Amino acid sequence: MTRKQKRTLMLIGGLVFLGVATGLILYALRDTLVFFYTPSEMSEKLAEHEITPGARLRLGGLVEKGSVKLMDDGVIRFTITDTAKSVPVTFKGILPDLFREGQGVVAEGRLQSDGTFVADTVLAKHDEKYMPREVADALKKRGLWEHASKQQNAAPTAAAASGSY
Repeated sequence: MTRKQKRTLMLIGGLVFLGVATGLILYALRDTLVFFYTPSEMSEKLAEHEITPGARLRLGGLVEKGSVKLMDDGVIRFTITDTAKSVPVTFKGILPDLFREGQGVVAEGRLQSDGTFVADTVLAKHDEKYMPREVADALKKRGLWEHASKQQNAAPTAAAASGSY
């Protein structure tokens, strides 16, 4: 075997090794991928059987007003909505400080066969500008989302008129 043939064989072997390693990594990561759905998207995907109960996913939307309830066993029940559809959520643990009704949240967990979402992680918005893009898009489609810059533009004008900053 010549030097050129040995180099070609080593190059092909290296490429095969890289391909197998990439395939194994992608196979290992397939169970850890978590998709983000709004309540409307989730109900559509359930109807089309694209997601199944028990699948791990992320659910995002607004915490419906009047829906937060603390149960005797320490479980917190609330509803996530995108104003068109709502999904009941249960969570056992400590909620973020910024969690409250009417605020944007993202819950990560599993959907039960009865339609209840059992969250193991709840993330609340971190400031008045934050809204998950998918939730903002869903609210914009329905004409129910107002951009924060409109509210912020009014505040400096009022402060300037009063002479205080």
